[in-house]
Amino acid sequence: MLDVDLAEIYGVSTKRLNEQVRRNLQRFPGDFMFQLTPQESASMRSHFATASKRNIRFQPYAFTEHGVIMLASVLNSTTAINASVYVVRAFIRLRKILSSHEGLSKRLNILEKRYDGQFKVVFDAIQELTAPPDERRKKIGFKP
Repeated sequence: MLDVDLAEIYGVSTKRLNEQVRRNLQRFPGDFMFQLTPQESASMRSHFATASKRNIRFQPYAFTEHGVIMLASVLNSTTAINASVYVVRAFIRLRKILSSHEGLSKRLNILEKRYDGQFKVVFDAIQELTAPPDERRKKIGFKP
């Protein structure tokens, strides 16, 4: 996401957002945030029919999902604080879901051993559905 869009979401000015980023640069490594090149910035402006929301003297920053979370922690607006709390709660919930998934996987393995070939097709389908996603997929998005 671009800095101008995140500033709107977090209820701060783009100038304030970028100021906090510059003050906390050690919190934003290259896989959290990067600055668009002049060519990328110009290309984006030419694709939108509406006027740009930002001052064109500065190249915009783009943030990955990790950068967005870190940004919420360095901004001191009420909206940013609420977003941080929401993200942490989402991760806690995700961890609970994953731990219950692990228990389900163990139970399926026990049932599969007990009922051998009778329900092999069913167990294979369930194992396929509960398997983690294929890690070989090509990652999408901006590359710094």
